Parts: sequence; structure tokens; C-alpha cells
Amino acid sequence: MTKRVSRRAAIGFGAAAVTLAATPSGAVAAPADGTTAGIERVPPREVIRRTYRQQKARAGGVWRSHVAMLDASGALRTVIADDADRVTHGYSVQKLAVAVAVMDKIDRGELRLDQRLDLSADIILGGSGIYFLQTVWGDEVTVANFLTAMLLVSDNTAVRMCGRVVPALEINEILAAKGFTHTRVEPVANPNRFFLGVTTPRETHDLLWRLANKTLLSARSSDFLLGILRWINGYHDGIRRDMSSAERSRVATKYGADYDSSGAARHEAGVIFDATGAPTLTYAFFADSLGDLDNYGGTHPAVRAHAVLGRTMFDAVGPTTNRTPRARHSVPQFRPVNGG
Repeated sequence: MTKRVSRRAAIGFGAAAVTLAATPSGAVAAPADGTTAGIERVPPREVIRRTYRQQKARAGGVWRSHVAMLDASGALRTVIADDADRVTHGYSVQKLAVAVAVMDKIDRGELRLDQRLDLSADIILGGSGIYFLQTVWGDEVTVANFLTAMLLVSDNTAVRMCGRVVPALEINEILAAKGFTHTRVEPVANPNRFFLGVTTPRETHDLLWRLANKTLLSARSSDFLLGILRWINGYHDGIRRDMSSAERSRVATKYGADYDSSGAARHEAGVIFDATGAPTLTYAFFADSLGDLDNYGGTHPAVRAHAVLGRTMFDAVGPTTNRTPRARHSVPQFRPVNGG
């Protein structure tokens, strides 16, 4: 049952969220009379926790989340663990795990990024993505092509293309071998197709952190996936909405949305990098049992919550530098090109 929030409480939540998001260093706004006595200094981690509680209450639904951030010593510390081990449908966030399985097979020399597959009409799937918009098919695309489409614009046909090179059972075997207990796709009768399956917020964090530190895959494969996830043409409605283009390029993110009998689901997970290209924070927000079922835009309450959390988390890690990173990753500065 969704908890009702009074109008007075909702206004309070909104005001507090604005204050917290605007004061990432933890400094609470000074009184109007200019005095400073008794002003509370809130650590950035607590700012994130408070903002999360407020935004979760405003959006409603059932949230399962994990956020981790580097401390001053360079150690990764949990900031939020809200039912973080609950197995939940990952929806399109699961495309991260599928991409990891494909890249693992490339790392083992059993597949190549430049390998070509035909894109036939019978494999086209609607929903999110670009391939179904073509209206005519028959082209050949590389593995690199459909992985880019799957992660940048969450293309659903690309999932089927992945299944052609790494069948469902093999995906699950690869994920198990990498230490993931719960993150799995759901096989169907056709061995090359599957539903996207389940994961947990903690395992999603683990996947992201190991990917960003280049311990999950080879450095080359890690750079390929991170380059797609960080590019500024990707998803902007949630975590990256209230950021400049330069700030967006420091965030690798993947969004997922669907619904079931309990209501709408709006998920987002990713990594925030410091200015030197070292990972500094991971987030995994899984929210379901939400209202506004058919709203997949930026006005959905949970997506609005992601936007507030994104700005708050980015500002919290703004002054942080990962002093002992295992690896760094950078993307080129965006430059517009006027044809030619």
C-alpha cells in the first residue's frame, strides 16, 4: 500500500531537497539575519542520505538501492544500503550484464567486435531503441554496432542480437563465473532469446565498480563499454538531467523502465568519475510499485527523484579525488560537427 504524504509534508520535503542539493559541501544556509551561530555542517554522505530519504518519500513506491563513495583515505564506503540484497527485476539495467557477457567472450577470443550479423525483419523488437524505426531491414551490423545501440539508446532488438552470439545459458554461466549469485537473464524456449531477468542493487554496484576499475573485463573491453555509457548522447532524463555537458561526461549511466501488476518500475544505475577519470561513486536505484504507469519521460516522480539525487551526488563528489585508483577512464570532449 502506498504511504500517503500530506501536502504540508510534501512541501517540506521539496524545500529540504532544494537546500541539500544546493549545499553539497554540507553547509546549511545561514539565517536571514546574517548570524552563523549554531549552523550545522552536514558531511556529504549524510547530504546524500537525507536527499535519498526525502526523494524516496516524495516519489512513493518501493525502493531498493545501493550507493557507495570513496572516503578521504581512498576506501570505498557504503553510503546507502536500502534493501540492497533484494532480488528484483532489473529491466533494461540488465543490459549492462548482457554486455559484460558479450565482452567476456570477446576477451577470450571467441568473438570479435567487428564480427558482422545480418539484421533481418524477423528479429526486430519494438519498444526502446532505433532499429525498429528503420522500417526496412536487411543490413549487416557489427557486434560493436548493436552493443552501442543497446547501451546508448537501450535498443531491445540489440538484446536479441546479443543472444545470437552468447546464448542465454552461456550468459548466466559467465555471470556466475564472475561471482554474481543473483544477476541472471531468464531463458525461454529459444536458446538465443531471453527475458532480461533479475539482479540486486549490491550486485549491480559490484558490476559497475569492477567495470570502472577494469577488473571485470580487459582494459580494452572496459574502455569500450564505459565510453558508451559516459557519452553525452545517452539518457539524460534522470541522474544526468541537471548537469552541463562536461559534467554529464563524467557519469556512466544505464536506465531501465517497465511495469508489472504492482505498478511502474523506474531504475537507474551508474558510476560518477572524478575530474581525473577515476571512479569515485556508484549508485543503483531500483524503484517499483510506482504510479504514472505510462509516463516514461522526465516528469515521472521517480525520474524527478533521480535527477535531484544525481545533482546531489555529483556535487558531493565534486571536490573528491581518487588518490589511488586502480584505473582511469576518459572520454573526449564533445565537439559539434557541422557536416562536411
